[in-house]
Amino acid sequence: MDIKRAKQEIKDSIEAYLAKDEFGEYLIPAIRQRPILLMGAPGIGKTQIMEQIARECKVGLVSYTITHHTRQSAVGLPFIKEKTFGSESFSVTEYTMSEIIASVYEKMEKTDLREGILFIDEINCVSETLAPMMLQFLQGKTFGNQKVPEGWVIVTAGNPPEYNKSVREFDVVTLDRIKRIDVQPDFEVWKEYAYEQGIHPAVISYLELRRKNFYRMENTVDGRIFATARGWEDLSRLIQVYETLNKEVDREVVYQYIQHPMVAKDFASYLALYNKYKTDYAVEDLLQGKWTPITLGKIRNASLDEHLSIVGLLNGKLSQLFADCYFMDAYVTKLYGYMTEYRDNLPEMTLESIYKKAENDFQTAKKSELLTKNEEKVFIRTVNFFENEISEKGTYEQTKTAFTAEADSLETQTEYISKTLQNVFDFMEAAFGDSQEMVAFITELNANYYSLWFIRENGSDQYYRHNKGLLFDNRQKQILGQMEELEQGNSFPPVLK
Repeated sequence: MDIKRAKQEIKDSIEAYLAKDEFGEYLIPAIRQRPILLMGAPGIGKTQIMEQIARECKVGLVSYTITHHTRQSAVGLPFIKEKTFGSESFSVTEYTMSEIIASVYEKMEKTDLREGILFIDEINCVSETLAPMMLQFLQGKTFGNQKVPEGWVIVTAGNPPEYNKSVREFDVVTLDRIKRIDVQPDFEVWKEYAYEQGIHPAVISYLELRRKNFYRMENTVDGRIFATARGWEDLSRLIQVYETLNKEVDREVVYQYIQHPMVAKDFASYLALYNKYKTDYAVEDLLQGKWTPITLGKIRNASLDEHLSIVGLLNGKLSQLFADCYFMDAYVTKLYGYMTEYRDNLPEMTLESIYKKAENDFQTAKKSELLTKNEEKVFIRTVNFFENEISEKGTYEQTKTAFTAEADSLETQTEYISKTLQNVFDFMEAAFGDSQEMVAFITELNANYYSLWFIRENGSDQYYRHNKGLLFDNRQKQILGQMEELEQGNSFPPVLK
């Protein structure tokens, strides 16, 4: 299955394992809560989905890569203890608490979350000395003589043997005590994640054209060469920072992340073209509804991959606008909640007390480690708003005026983005009509969490018309087929400087 389905399967299992009856007992007793084994190629997002699952299930998460541990740190250190059996005393070997089990208890103390996920990565790549301990762990949920605390679900991850020479096969006795989920790379599923995480639009549009390069793992005479989802995401972050620093991302830089020479060269050429198209077609002007017949003629004479690159550029710009609006909307919504509480509790509640409440709510949520980065930023901006009003010695009415200004800013931002979306649709209609390029544009809007949110909240007549009017499924299959044909062609040509 793909990583999205795997994530849902794990969530369902955790919810089932942690479900309780009226007496507070787990409906599935611990002995029947099979550890989950997530098996898949490296770099497809197994570790990342565990962080998402923990937040969504509102439970703790302790994560370990077991290959980084020795037998002593996993099991504990031995020490001699005197014990009396009957009338005789004996020296008995006992063990200190496992570092891994200790981390679970520390997490419970730190977050006040009594239930959680103990995630062990690379479970089938352990050393020979640790292998028996891992079998004991999977079968008995213990490290040494210490059990995993009640309410903590065991999830493990491993690589198939074709990806790792250190892999150890589990015996049937162990396999019969785990819940195994096999995961395969899937670009469409990753693309949804990529939009939500703000992956650089050049990466998304390139992989839309070269889907076979999304995940590649090959053995050559010079060793293993590969491109992974993790590599594309890390490269995306670097490109974004390099752009702010006016630094160039060339083939050598790409290869540091995409360790497949042909793919690295191809993407570096595409990235150069992508940046060139941004200037050649004056993308910023297109977003503002400005173009000329010369521009339209130039585009119509260009190749399909150039058309799709332009579509990717426009989608990338819109995606950032949608994401910014989503963040602003979340901020104003949270601010509104505190302002409502402030108003309803006047005159007893003061500006200082509502500020302290917002700050305390933030620290409590942060302590639980269940906030996403965006949720944390929304909280920080909300707290800063009240802190700034205190520095201005504002009254309730003055604070209300400041809040109204923030809400008006959101409305202005929303109107601007709605107009920009309309401009892009007008351009797409003028340049391409109801063509495969329009199908590609609609497909990307439908894959983007933030664009769907914006359109659902604010509407778009052109989106509804094109989404409904096109024979969407058939046209989508057609465009994907043409993209596959493009993949059979030459690589992107280098850009002359």
